[in-house]
Amino acid sequence: GISTVEFTPDGKHALVVESPENHVAILDVEGDKVTDSKITLPTYAFPYNVVVSPDSKLAITADNGFGGSADGNLDAVSVIDLQWPHPHVIAHITVPDAPEGLAMSPKGDLAVVASVQASNNPPAWFYHKNGVVTVLRIQGQKVTPIKTIDVGRVPEAIAFHPNGSYIYVGNYTDEDFSILRVMNGVNVVDT
Repeated sequence: GISTVEFTPDGKHALVVESPENHVAILDVEGDKVTDSKITLPTYAFPYNVVVSPDSKLAITADNGFGGSADGNLDAVSVIDLQWPHPHVIAHITVPDAPEGLAMSPKGDLAVVASVQASNNPPAWFYHKNGVVTVLRIQGQKVTPIKTIDVGRVPEAIAFHPNGSYIYVGNYTDEDFSILRVMNGVNVVDT
């Protein structure tokens, strides 16, 4: 089943995230004509969301693991080099349990992924009171986790302000937002 589809900013491709199949399919787009490129890229278990850099050269998936819910194990994001003609996965980066929400800075220098961490399942041995956001620094094709910040319970939706100066995290169970500030380009702090 398909969990999400994201067009590259240059409009030339669409990335189709197929969760149970653990891969991303690449579609070629030319005007209103869409064709299957026959390229599928392997992710970590159960990819859920995908974002693409503003220059259309890099994509990152949030790979939820365990059929789409927390299980106490660390999970991953997959980094995809989209430079054509041969896109390929160049890294699987470990992140906390059950990453869902995912956003890319409008500048393309940061991405953020929100992990639920069983914050919706108090009886579980792997329950955490809050979810977290992992900040990923992007330097060309190199993606590095640089910080993890506590947010509310069941963080799912996440987005950057259009100028990249703030990150908004929707905490589903708490019915509120965590607001993170981006300072000096890559220093993300909780407000």
